[in-house]
Amino acid sequence: MEITALPFLMGQLASARQRAAVFLDNLDDIYATAARQDWVARWTDIGDSQYRLGDLKIRDCVADEAAEAWLCALTALEVARRLLDQDGTQAEDVSAKIAAVLQRFASSSDQKVERVEIACCDQPYVAAYFLRSGSPNSSGPTVICMSREGESASTMLGRLLPVVMGRGVSVLVLGHEDISTHYQTQVFLSSCLDYLSLRPEVDSRRIGVYGEGLSAVLATDFAASDERIAAAVCDGGLWKRARTLANIRWLTSNANTVNEANVLARRSHFVRRLRCPVLVVVGGCGTVSVSEAIELQAECLAARIDLELTMARIMRTPSGEIENFVSSDDSIFAWLEHKLTRNFVT
Repeated sequence: MEITALPFLMGQLASARQRAAVFLDNLDDIYATAARQDWVARWTDIGDSQYRLGDLKIRDCVADEAAEAWLCALTALEVARRLLDQDGTQAEDVSAKIAAVLQRFASSSDQKVERVEIACCDQPYVAAYFLRSGSPNSSGPTVICMSREGESASTMLGRLLPVVMGRGVSVLVLGHEDISTHYQTQVFLSSCLDYLSLRPEVDSRRIGVYGEGLSAVLATDFAASDERIAAAVCDGGLWKRARTLANIRWLTSNANTVNEANVLARRSHFVRRLRCPVLVVVGGCGTVSVSEAIELQAECLAARIDLELTMARIMRTPSGEIENFVSSDDSIFAWLEHKLTRNFVT
């Protein structure tokens, strides 16, 4: 399949995201037609073109069209970033381009991105990004988004902006390292809730949490400890269960001595502490395996706990696994929007 054969309209976000999703779903065929570096160059060029288009539109005083072009640029550049070795110089160059687009987007007078600082006890302020969905005078649902390890808050924001714009859901985006280095992580996250509850754009009854990678573990603990959370995209406690089993087996040096019934009972007790709807993302770069997630879902179904699963769409390539982030993000935020907006009883 040739990338040029895909339908694409400059400056139209739906077209850009469709093209990216189709590309990522067909990586096996695509890698056979051109080298990875060729595809990186093509997607980077698309991002650069969209960036320039946004600048032209803003000079023509067409702010909405400029914003859509910049969102297209962020989508294209994220595809390029996913194809690269994240520790290389080229990945740094693409990340710098993403940062430049974010800056242009945020600097537009019609946009709603703020860089904020959140305090907790006597610890240093933690920087985050807040994107409001509506006007400052009307409150709505908000999601606290935490990046995976090794990914900054700005990188996560660049990927999420195209999917959250127009959904009616505000987001507060935090970097994993900024959170995990806090000596009291759950206390800090509760401070984030306190901060959001004071903002007029936020309905404090409809705040969700979303964590990726090891941040999914933090999201689980947070949702279990703070009853103000209205929906959670997390690991459902599965990472801690796996670690507990591994520790027991290491201490006993005998896998047969592990009392699975006791471990399952502890997991069931923990899951019952999750009083909000839960979505567990299975596969990909997360911490959850398919078999464990299916067991957990069956357990929750029997206990009438609102827990759903979504499968990350992963493509295996000669250079490693690559997730179709477009499909995953759409699925996750459609679920959050449903739980926090359409499915919310006022």
